[in-house]
Amino acid sequence: MGNSDSKLNFRKSIVQLTQKNQKIDADDPFWEQFWSGHQTTLEDVFALVTAAEIRNIRNDNPANLATLCYKAVEKLAKAVDNSCRTQAEQSCVMNCVRLLIRIIPYIFEDDKWRHFFWSSLPAAGGGKEAGQDIARVGGETEPLAYHQQTVPLAQSLLNAVCDLLFCPDFTVTAATRRPGPEKAEELANIDSCEYIWEAGVGFAHSPPKNANMEKRRTELLKLLLTCFSEPMYRAPTPTEEPNKWIAYFTSADNRHALPLFTSFLNTVCAYDPVGFGVPYNHLLFTDTTEALVEACLQILIVTLDHDMIVQQQQQLELQRHGKLPAPSPYDDVCGDNLFINYLSRVHRDEDFHFILKGITRLLNNPLVQNYLPNSTKRLHCHQELLILFWKICDYNKKFLYFVLKSSDVLDILIPILYHLNYSRADQSKVGLMHIGVFILLLLSGERNFGVRLNKPYTATVPMDIPVFTGTHADLLITVFHKIIATGHQRLQPLFDCLLTILVNVSPYLKTLSMVASVKLLHLLEAFSTPWFLLSAPSNHHLVFFLLEIFNNIIQYQFDGNSNLVYTIIRKRHVFHAMANLPTDMNGIAKCLSGRKVGKFNLPPVRQKRITTVVQNFQNQLPNCVEDDDEEDEEADLEVDTPKNGGILNNSNIAESETESQQQQHGGEKQMEGALTAMPAEPGTLKASLPDTPALLQMTEREQAHPGSTDSTEQTPTIDGTSDIVRFEKTPEKSPSESRSNSPINGNFERDVKANNRLSVAPRSSIRMVHQPSMEVWTPTPEWIVSWRSKLPLQTIMRLLQVLVPQVEKICIDKGLTDESEILKFLQHGTLVGLLPVPHPILIRKYQANAGTTAWFRTYIWGVIYLRNVEPAIWYDTEVKLFEIQRV
Repeated sequence: MGNSDSKLNFRKSIVQLTQKNQKIDADDPFWEQFWSGHQTTLEDVFALVTAAEIRNIRNDNPANLATLCYKAVEKLAKAVDNSCRTQAEQSCVMNCVRLLIRIIPYIFEDDKWRHFFWSSLPAAGGGKEAGQDIARVGGETEPLAYHQQTVPLAQSLLNAVCDLLFCPDFTVTAATRRPGPEKAEELANIDSCEYIWEAGVGFAHSPPKNANMEKRRTELLKLLLTCFSEPMYRAPTPTEEPNKWIAYFTSADNRHALPLFTSFLNTVCAYDPVGFGVPYNHLLFTDTTEALVEACLQILIVTLDHDMIVQQQQQLELQRHGKLPAPSPYDDVCGDNLFINYLSRVHRDEDFHFILKGITRLLNNPLVQNYLPNSTKRLHCHQELLILFWKICDYNKKFLYFVLKSSDVLDILIPILYHLNYSRADQSKVGLMHIGVFILLLLSGERNFGVRLNKPYTATVPMDIPVFTGTHADLLITVFHKIIATGHQRLQPLFDCLLTILVNVSPYLKTLSMVASVKLLHLLEAFSTPWFLLSAPSNHHLVFFLLEIFNNIIQYQFDGNSNLVYTIIRKRHVFHAMANLPTDMNGIAKCLSGRKVGKFNLPPVRQKRITTVVQNFQNQLPNCVEDDDEEDEEADLEVDTPKNGGILNNSNIAESETESQQQQHGGEKQMEGALTAMPAEPGTLKASLPDTPALLQMTEREQAHPGSTDSTEQTPTIDGTSDIVRFEKTPEKSPSESRSNSPINGNFERDVKANNRLSVAPRSSIRMVHQPSMEVWTPTPEWIVSWRSKLPLQTIMRLLQVLVPQVEKICIDKGLTDESEILKFLQHGTLVGLLPVPHPILIRKYQANAGTTAWFRTYIWGVIYLRNVEPAIWYDTEVKLFEIQRV
């Protein structure tokens, strides 16, 4: 009954604040009822204080809202001064924390309050004048003057929260007890490095678990995360404004920066959701650690994303050119990001082992299977974990090399492939698909990754892919084929990245299985179809990638890849068709007007695009009539139309299937799915998706064959600007030394969904997609000749020239009908001295740019927005960084 009365009084106080023209003095006892005399949970505060009421107070009574925030921060500071020793003080602190979590987002969403927390605090005992000064910050009058001798409200809030995160008997267990009447150590004087939350990096002692303390830590971290979320209420810009909250939190002015970073990292990496493995233990006992781990993860990825030095340089450059206003007194809080600094300095192998094992343990948690359904706790923080892994690899190259030094990298690979395969058909998981592919591209830039892929794959991960016996390289190729064949249209910008990963690892793949070999040829057969090659100016780049994959394997790993060589021989007509692609106007028109148009399950824009191209050619060539005598030749160039409407032909692949494959597949349907999502040309995606932003841009790929001396080419990007893609040639033994830009940029929009209720997508104010003009691109003979002459077919044609007659002779002489004898022959064969001189290995590495940085920041906050649903901190606020789609 008493708790109900206290909630009722709390509710009445909120209603009183909303009354117009009723300003309450800062020293009025009225304010005490918000944090004293009652105990409300965070969920209670969100239920008792509505969004409309907060906005009413902000707009009609700004002085009351300003005073409420000031008094709450003041209570936290006083609790720190008193070391927060009593139960009453601890209860007061938590009430203030919960109230600030609820209010702060609504302050951020109003530009008039932009500098409120960075204004100076009123002098102690200021009374009415202090309250009036604060009111001016949130009102329409002049902002509060900046006084150098005072501390901004934001810094006081952050200092108090950081102190409270290491408060003995409140959030941490007291290490020692002092004798005498004054048993508690002063909070302002403690060495917080002695109170790190978990053993691990830089700390060997593991403190005892305390559920209540973990709950308090979690709520304090949620307050920090709320303070850091100010960028969500600013529209994205080419140069991101530094986040002053994170700048101060990660600077040397925060005396707890090191123990906080260590506590966050160790808490995440030491967490074991399975524990002793008792079935259904998560249903019997409340796990307070999981919520704390998720909060630590989110704080880490947000703070590590804030590279202040780069942002300061960008800002100074823009200010120097007059594109930004001169710096204000509020801009002097930025400094070095100590979190990034500490992360980059971790160097001990035991620390790397602890971090890697912790991340892989949590990433593999959703993949664990047992005979008792739902008996094991399942985590849902895989997106945050992937971002954290990305950041660690980005800032600490020694850690990246440690990961690639052993087969432990495969423990990262498998869950990434699992999530890629699982999310390929869900348009709300485009962001997850991109971060997973980016990580694999980063790893593929190192030689050791390709070498590790040769380890046999024996895991039993639940993925809907054909059964095979082979290596992790076979798994990689199979999943990538599945993504391309059955993924949705918005994954088109990733096709270049997926094939680039395969190109990077191909020189080191020793024994591809028959399943993986057929899938690679299947992709080449689909992408080399004449009507597909001629329907967009960049489609032929995919063929260049696939040919480079085959060349690398033939030149460097011929001996163990008889399955791939056999598949190339079986599908040799595909390579001959590419070499004989028509370059005359009649031939081009015939390809574009073939029976493929209208029969494939193409997106509406693509369908219209191809139809328009065909009409243009028919207008140019009025006498161009399809000749029945050439129909057979045309059929040889085409991929037969599958029944399901895709361009990946099930019947064709089934024809290439072997008996051993059919046994491996266990009778399952071969090569299921169809490639309905094809790379879009510039502008078409915008036409079909009017609100699609181009946060990242897909650069045109190199057209020269790998053996060329200089493969640098300048081509237009998707929004009409230009960029240069550079590739470096590196020896086989040291491809890791190469440096080049990578095709990371793509035209896409991102959705993230949570519980089928919400999704978020970036707003289109960073970079708008180039609007399609009325002119439709049409292929010309000169354009086809310009790249067809550079197709790297020499190695494959030489292989076919040598081996096809030998295989045919063996089949005739021995009357072979079993492929196993042919495979044995190919296994013991050699092409030494017969193939062209091996070409240099080209490694394409990920290189960060402004577009990817902006995309990652938007993606991070989108994930955090949707992951914080109990309570939903930002649900009813007007977020500007991305769009909210409520389902």
